[in-house]
Amino acid sequence: MPSRPSISVFFPAYNDAGTIPSMVLTALLTLRRIADDYEVIVVNDGSQDHTPQLLEELASCYPEVRVIHHLKNAGYGGALRTGIAQSRKELIFYTDGDAQYDVRELEKLLPLMTDGVDMVNGYKISRSDPFYRSLLGTTYRVFTRFFFGIRLRDIDCDFRLMRRSIFDEVSLRSNSGTICVEMIKKIEASGFTIRELPVHHFYRSYGRSQYFTFRRLLRTIIDLSKLWYELFISQPPSPAEVIHDPEHLTSKSIRVLKRNKGA
Repeated sequence: MPSRPSISVFFPAYNDAGTIPSMVLTALLTLRRIADDYEVIVVNDGSQDHTPQLLEELASCYPEVRVIHHLKNAGYGGALRTGIAQSRKELIFYTDGDAQYDVRELEKLLPLMTDGVDMVNGYKISRSDPFYRSLLGTTYRVFTRFFFGIRLRDIDCDFRLMRRSIFDEVSLRSNSGTICVEMIKKIEASGFTIRELPVHHFYRSYGRSQYFTFRRLLRTIIDLSKLWYELFISQPPSPAEVIHDPEHLTSKSIRVLKRNKGA
């Protein structure tokens, strides 16, 4: 982009006390380099550990950090919807609070957000997960490509930079992890232009996944079935343009947050 944009960075967090503080601090450092007007939002989705206390301490020290608390767990989709709704800047970037992505790579996404591009999405260079999670993730990507016609290379790479204006046209309803399928399908179907580039993925060092588990498999299938009916029976989609960037990039991780006074 020719000028320094305004950016909202947000992180959904659920029992991420071991990772979210460093993500927030690294994000702040990164944003200082690439933007003049920015905010960092953390959506605490009913965490049962000491995530809320750590976030409030960060927010008291950094005026750019805003913390939104869900009194009870609303699900991954609920946390994303809150983060998007609370974002106030020209661009929105989000990734998860578990530190499996290096937020400093936001600095690599930003130059691809040129005129005519609406979204820049990462895809994993290699997946650093246990075998069973890698298997479930691969199955999920194949399933969503076949049944939903998703063209994006890596649907479950939650490392996304988007124009806020997308959500003037795209509304989201899902409260579960299937929100990523809903969001990408609706963005593609609305004709927005997406670029992709490789990002690094790291082993999860703290906590555990709430989505790609065998225990949640039946719930995921049910949620995807409901979403398919809604998208293809109620609202038939149309295609979008996807541009792939083949070169691998090197960078490191960062997370940023912003706070509301009195949050």
